[in-house]
Amino acid sequence: MEAYDSGRLLAPLSGRIPGFDATAAARVGHEITARRTARGERMVGRKIGFTNRSIWPIYGVTGPIWGPVWNTTLHDLSDAPVPLPNLTEPRLEPEIIFGLRTAPSAGMTPDELAHCIDWVSHGFEIVFSPFPGWKFDVTDCQAGFGLHGALYVGPRLPLTPDRAAALPDLSITLHGPEGKHLTGRGSDVLDGPLQALAHLLDTLAADPQATPLAAGELITTGTLTDAVPLSPGDIWETRLTGIDLPGAKIAFR
Repeated sequence: MEAYDSGRLLAPLSGRIPGFDATAAARVGHEITARRTARGERMVGRKIGFTNRSIWPIYGVTGPIWGPVWNTTLHDLSDAPVPLPNLTEPRLEPEIIFGLRTAPSAGMTPDELAHCIDWVSHGFEIVFSPFPGWKFDVTDCQAGFGLHGALYVGPRLPLTPDRAAALPDLSITLHGPEGKHLTGRGSDVLDGPLQALAHLLDTLAADPQATPLAAGELITTGTLTDAVPLSPGDIWETRLTGIDLPGAKIAFR
């Protein structure tokens, strides 16, 4: 927490704590949640990380992680440039975001999950690495805030049957400075954003310390492209095809 608040890096926990495993990482994550809650922050949702199988080899991970989204890290997208958060090695991820109307349960099918969702949005998560050079074990990521730094949510639209059916097949292009562009598909995130939500529900159900998802929470389902490093002055913009959702744009000052 001190490193997070001061914006300094830490050595990976997995390399200096004997026996640091997934169970230990989950305990650290829950303790951080308790301390953030105690200092007045309010959990408003969850982020799922590393759902995009195509980037697992880049980061040396073999499966997803999750972490809380806070009232202090949640923002609506606007046309105005936003300050780059004081985070270590920040990167940008374009994502599909859900808002829950009712509480879903583990074991639900994608169609059943869709009926629990009030709205769908496209926006950006800012992730960060507490560990130098984005070099870590997946256990470090689960302990390290789920790598969550901030979430910028675009227009919230009803999750109609057509939008739900289109989620796996959507295509995205992310455009940035100096002609950079990346592409991805909805199916890259564990076969689709609804499938990513199903994975999160299974993970939470297996963790006795985890709080179940509740009505009103939002869920951001993982990056549709690789994460891109951020600098002040950057402008990033997406274009979606195959689904009735608008692209998104964010500028940093």
